[in-house]
Amino acid sequence: MPSDEPQFLELAGPSGPRRIAVLIERHSAAAGSPATPGLVWLQGFKSDMVSTKASALSQWCRPRGLALTRFDYSGHGRSEGRFVDGTLSRWLEETAAVFRQLTEGPQLLIGSSMGGHIALLLIRHLRQIAPAEAARIKGAVLIAPAWDMTEALMWAGFSSQIRAAIERDGQYLRPSRYGDAPYPITRALIEDGRNHLFAGTSFDPGCPLRILHGMQDGDVPWRHSLGLIDLLATADVRLTLIKDGEHRLSRPEDMAQMFAAIAELAASGASGAPASHPRSQT
Repeated sequence: MPSDEPQFLELAGPSGPRRIAVLIERHSAAAGSPATPGLVWLQGFKSDMVSTKASALSQWCRPRGLALTRFDYSGHGRSEGRFVDGTLSRWLEETAAVFRQLTEGPQLLIGSSMGGHIALLLIRHLRQIAPAEAARIKGAVLIAPAWDMTEALMWAGFSSQIRAAIERDGQYLRPSRYGDAPYPITRALIEDGRNHLFAGTSFDPGCPLRILHGMQDGDVPWRHSLGLIDLLATADVRLTLIKDGEHRLSRPEDMAQMFAAIAELAASGASGAPASHPRSQT
């Protein structure tokens, strides 16, 4: 049954020990079956596992019998650690640990913004080191995926003054678009991000992808998703552009599109049939 009280995964990996807060919901509605994929929610940069979309997803899963796993990256939400210490390597390590230790059977990844990037990194990582684990991923729904974000969406857009400040001071306090306090972009985050780039290479995720992107997105331009489609070595990908949608895509009509994409992949994953939509844009 769902609970607002997380359990904690004790992690002692290459990035050091920390406790990761996890919410696991397993439902017994008649709609669910052992073959129905569970969902793993991967939130964005500076977000958490009880954000608007994550909470709405939890409510949507319950009557459909869909299991849902959510967690906070270190330095986020209720997990241990400082945000300023965060890197893609660190957050990917945590994501892989949660997936491998706390989920069972087929799964769908649902990634928003940076979470979309981490979903792709997890797929690539598991296909390289644990193919049987990668085979459990039956698809992914990516919402404004910020792939290669540290290089393409941060460093490439910074002025020479900002780059110099990062090199000199170790961080830059970037203003938030959402009324929050400025947040640090660290030299460690940028340098570590260069170990996790997709650009210039072909990547086969081995599962269907559905991408949703708002055309009014001021954080991750919608054309960034076109670049992702270009590098994917799979025909089973569909990009849906939402003309009046912004970055968060958290309006009811936006989330309805997310739910529809999840339902499609969940149905195909449960049946074992390939998803029915070819590489396309809508």
